[in-house]
Amino acid sequence: MANTFADRPIRLFVVDDHPVMRYGIVSLFDCEPDVEVVGSASSGPEALLAIPPLHIDVVLTDMRMAGMEGDAFVSSLLRVCPQIRSAMLTNYHSDEEVFRAIRAGVRAFILKTAPMDEIIEAVRVVHAGGRWIPEPIAEQLAVRIARIQPSSRELEVLKLIACGVGRREIAAQLHISENTVRNHINNVLEKLDSHDRTKAVTEALRLGLLRLDDVDPSYA
Repeated sequence: MANTFADRPIRLFVVDDHPVMRYGIVSLFDCEPDVEVVGSASSGPEALLAIPPLHIDVVLTDMRMAGMEGDAFVSSLLRVCPQIRSAMLTNYHSDEEVFRAIRAGVRAFILKTAPMDEIIEAVRVVHAGGRWIPEPIAEQLAVRIARIQPSSRELEVLKLIACGVGRREIAAQLHISENTVRNHINNVLEKLDSHDRTKAVTEALRLGLLRLDDVDPSYA
């Protein structure tokens, strides 16, 4: 539910290693009665020390910072304070950076060129449980997701692995060579960012690429 004037203000913490930018963001919220900036920090490590006792609702952080990048900071923060919702300020960076940030738990991306009212609204949306992803970044993500999506054959191999079928048997069932099966397995491991087959199956389940009834109980 969105914040109302009857509720307490959104408690916001700002993290940016550029003093002028940090001051500007903090000042931006001075006239917003439903948002209270309760602290700021110039680095991820500094923020990780300051935030836990402050009962923060939303953290607004830069993507690129000296010492600790924004995605690493958010990942570390959410391990300690999982209830905090995070928004990230960014220039137009690579799809890999954006994808890493989403995996870390970032819920909103705010372009540094965005109008002031858009920055404020993004914080409100994130606090209410929503996401804020500008169109250029959404297009980047679409390209990135398409690139990592396993092919139908790769998913077929993974499903057989999840059912406990060995590589030789997979090759026989699919009428392909064992080398081809190995290549499919390696491709799936890379695309699902997994070091072994069990982790790949778990990740495929999480992403909805496999269903529980596709999987042998030994993988559960």
